[in-house]
Amino acid sequence: MLRLIEPSAGQVRFEGEDLLALGESAMRARRQHLQVIFQDPYASLNPRMTVGAMLGEPLMLHRLAADEAARRTRIAELLELVGLRPDHARRYPHEFSGGQRQRLAIARALAVEPKLIVADEPVSALDVSIQAQVINLMRSLQQRFGLAYIFISHDLAVVKHIADRIAVMYLGKIVETATTEELFRRPRHPYTRALLSAVPLPDPTAVRERALLEGDIPSAMNPPSGCRFHTRCRFAKESCRRDEPVLANDDTGHATACPWWPELPPPTALVESAGQDQDRSRLDRLQAAFVPQREAT
Repeated sequence: MLRLIEPSAGQVRFEGEDLLALGESAMRARRQHLQVIFQDPYASLNPRMTVGAMLGEPLMLHRLAADEAARRTRIAELLELVGLRPDHARRYPHEFSGGQRQRLAIARALAVEPKLIVADEPVSALDVSIQAQVINLMRSLQQRFGLAYIFISHDLAVVKHIADRIAVMYLGKIVETATTEELFRRPRHPYTRALLSAVPLPDPTAVRERALLEGDIPSAMNPPSGCRFHTRCRFAKESCRRDEPVLANDDTGHATACPWWPELPPPTALVESAGQDQDRSRLDRLQAAFVPQREAT
């Protein structure tokens, strides 16, 4: 989409404009509105540049600061937006923790006031508590500035908290797309069901039946014929091995690349464990004590 890697075919339309048809100078100007947050906060920041230099660079490239004083003021604003101090502008990346570095990456993406941010696994390199902080920060920035995100992740528990609409991919093909609420409530494609069954449950007294996949993932360079998922799907039929399924949309906007999904058994449901009332009570008390304190801070 960003043409950091040039696509070999297809179209990428943004605000009615085909980005693949733009020349080099036109694409450079368009990138002011298209920014990216990379997966690894350790590798995506230049270790030889101070934070101030990194945040000031896009301002100079897109001529968004009239002079040095305006640039310093904007850098201080960006750092405060992501929960850091203005004096952090004098530090180098190695002086920050992983979560702070990802905040710096977010600040760099915000510097040019974009309309769309592509977030490529932005929290997968962080521990769980820091993940929650970064996700909450991204949500608050989205509401404040009206940002659109394309959030790429393998962790559906994270995706559920930030996405309005989800597209599930397997070997480079979208197999299902729907609103977040609809996808989690009524998954259709066998691969989506398997992914959802693997999401950890925060309740130790609850049990979910796993939909385990058999076999190995085929080569993406030489995918199987027909449905790419048929080699691991226990519901596959002969036509699945021969014909590539169409991503069919229904009236609700729920699209599925599986013509047999209406015939599949219901997805695995959450099963409550018996005899765990005492554990559940302790967990509820712990959550009741923790959540108000967390919200207050």
